[in-house]
Amino acid sequence: MRYYPINLDLEDRPCLVVGGGAVGTRKVKTLLDCAARVTVVSPQCSATLSALAGTRRLTLQRRGYRRSDLDGVHLVFAAASDPAVNRRVKSDAREAGVLCNLAQRPQDGDFILPSLVRQGDLVLSISTSGASPALAKHLRQRLETQFGPEYAMLLRLLKAVRRHLIDAGHDPDGHRRLLVRLVDGPLLEWLKSGDMTAVDELLERELGLSGGLDRLMALTPDD
Repeated sequence: MRYYPINLDLEDRPCLVVGGGAVGTRKVKTLLDCAARVTVVSPQCSATLSALAGTRRLTLQRRGYRRSDLDGVHLVFAAASDPAVNRRVKSDAREAGVLCNLAQRPQDGDFILPSLVRQGDLVLSISTSGASPALAKHLRQRLETQFGPEYAMLLRLLKAVRRHLIDAGHDPDGHRRLLVRLVDGPLLEWLKSGDMTAVDELLERELGLSGGLDRLMALTPDD
């Protein structure tokens, strides 16, 4: 295996995107979804980036790339339309010890980006190690049909159950067994079909919590 799979916490981390076209815009949107602080350096920027300019996490520098743009940066994405600019970014990043993704030639950068399936907090990553983006896309499309919005609901519910049990001082071994029962049981199908009465009855039976899902969520709000 050439690449080391990893999930990075980029919340409030400074990231640089060189290039404001369609490719750079996609990189920016993904970074913002991860709550990163993003700076875009490009003489021209897409309408999407212009609309986002000035938000708390996005800064546009409408000019050419400078070596100093890498100062304090956690990651850099070289997505300029000029290959020479991208090569310069890669070289400067290597000297500065900053990980660099090359949009035009990802295999020459420090990391590649997987194809993603997202359902709430559930993130499925698909990678062919750069060998076949077409196959990665095919697999993503297949997984999107298998893992629908019900998985986002299930994960949110399981997170709330786990937090409720911890707050209540529940026996760790006991709550692990309970969570396994919830995952292996019919809960997912009930969420998919919208049978919230069955969900509420299950939660009341397993947790002794009247009010079911609404009560559970009120007791354990999202962060």
